[in-house]
Amino acid sequence: MLFTTEEIQIIREQALEMDKHRRVSPEMLRTIYDHRLFHLFVPDELEGRMTTLPEATRIFQESARIDGNLGWLVTIGAGGGFFAAYMSAEISRRLFAHREAVIAGSGMPTGTARKVDGGYIVNGSWKYCSGSTYATTFTANAVIDSGSTDHDAGNDGASLTRVEPEIRSFILHPDQVKIVEDWNAFGLRATASHTISAADSFVSSEMTFSLAESIEYEEEAIYQYPFLPFAQVSFAAVAAGIADHFLEAAESLAMQRNRSALVFDKLNKCKAALEQALSTFYETVEDSWRELKRDGRLAEDTEAGVTAASLAAVQAALSCGQHVFPLLGLSAAMEDTEVNRCWRDLQTACSHALLRND
Repeated sequence: MLFTTEEIQIIREQALEMDKHRRVSPEMLRTIYDHRLFHLFVPDELEGRMTTLPEATRIFQESARIDGNLGWLVTIGAGGGFFAAYMSAEISRRLFAHREAVIAGSGMPTGTARKVDGGYIVNGSWKYCSGSTYATTFTANAVIDSGSTDHDAGNDGASLTRVEPEIRSFILHPDQVKIVEDWNAFGLRATASHTISAADSFVSSEMTFSLAESIEYEEEAIYQYPFLPFAQVSFAAVAAGIADHFLEAAESLAMQRNRSALVFDKLNKCKAALEQALSTFYETVEDSWRELKRDGRLAEDTEAGVTAASLAAVQAALSCGQHVFPLLGLSAAMEDTEVNRCWRDLQTACSHALLRND
């Protein structure tokens, strides 16, 4: 077990207040910093604690089992270490090599950037930037403003060809962004997944990168893992951890309220289904990691298998809430109960676009 009994107790005791006030507690952040959980995918030479994907996945699940907000923030924060492969070693050291370093940002290209001498002028807004209130660095994707989206392919201007926009990632300091506190979701309330915006922010060329161009730390296997299945594996582990906590809280409540045998039968069936899905999930992740270490890449069918196992694990986790929650009675409908908080966190986590089967 990564966390001490005392750490778990403190975080769970503070969970209700974090949920009510929609902010992470200093004690929970301190625990994350102490274990260097935001640095799970940061190279050791940058004061990281580089971790294999299978091991990190179990850490994500364990964190989420303690508290959904903890699991989500650890997973998102650790994922920012992926960007070290796309930055120069000098920039990476500046951004990652200290205890409280963590990136928040968005992958959606909802900003624009205009080229100027020495860099770019960036404008835009980006939603769902988890960890925004304590991030030491922000990253955001923006479309490069070329002045035109069409190209005149004919002498008379009658024939126009659509040009694909260029997208780059921009590294922003906290004083270059405004946090719009609009994260009002009913679950994962303490994740500070707010919108950030930038207005005429100058970003030097060295503080930009392309996700199509890996330039550093090629010896680190995690940076060779395809990003989509990497993200799906990470989020699936969070969903599983929250489901674990939900089932624990549901069983406790059912015992307190002397619920019928039907409730406990459903609980046991959900536990078994989740365990089976997670067994396949972890076996698939570990097999993919061995393949990556052996071949330096994943085959397409392996990627597809990882995605399928991740989505199956998420569906099993979500089903726990869907099948058990309605059987718990009105007491579970109260927002200040542990089981209600877990249920809301589970619904919210599983709503992520990468985890939906539509």
